[in-house]
Amino acid sequence: MKEKINITEYAQRITEALPKGILLNTNGDKFNSMVIGWGALGTCWSVPTFTVYVREHRYTKAQLDKTKEFTISIPLDKPVPEIVKVCGSLSGNNVDKVKEAGLTLEDAEIITTPGVKEYPITLECKVLYSQKQDLSAIPENIRKQMYPQDVDGSNPMANRDAHTAYIGQIVDAYIIR
Repeated sequence: MKEKINITEYAQRITEALPKGILLNTNGDKFNSMVIGWGALGTCWSVPTFTVYVREHRYTKAQLDKTKEFTISIPLDKPVPEIVKVCGSLSGNNVDKVKEAGLTLEDAEIITTPGVKEYPITLECKVLYSQKQDLSAIPENIRKQMYPQDVDGSNPMANRDAHTAYIGQIVDAYIIR
């Protein structure tokens, strides 16, 4: 069962959960879930939006580019350690995260990407716009900290790559009960 929610009434809960780790879910070639700690809940072009940032060489990026949709899953309480471990450190290119993290998928209402029952606050989003970051436009202190160029870029978990920002229109919001 899904209980529809007003995003505004959950805004504080969502923004407080974000830096602790919430889930960005995609469903291109297969379902994939990635822990994110960066994002933005807001309004853009007069519609409610959630913006996610995904590094260039992540499996999730290829999925987003293919489907142009995603779900955001937020815990009601604290993040689940096993989910954070699997979805935050393993690539969906090599691992079935549903099986490894013990995720229970719940069909979406409007899009095709499911939500995750263990993280029941769910935002269904359709990508309105995406843009790769221009690293030269980022302040030097942030660029050096977040995009160090002295790491091996062939490692899929390397943090030297720029992000692409995906602005997703929130087309549905609910709690999975």
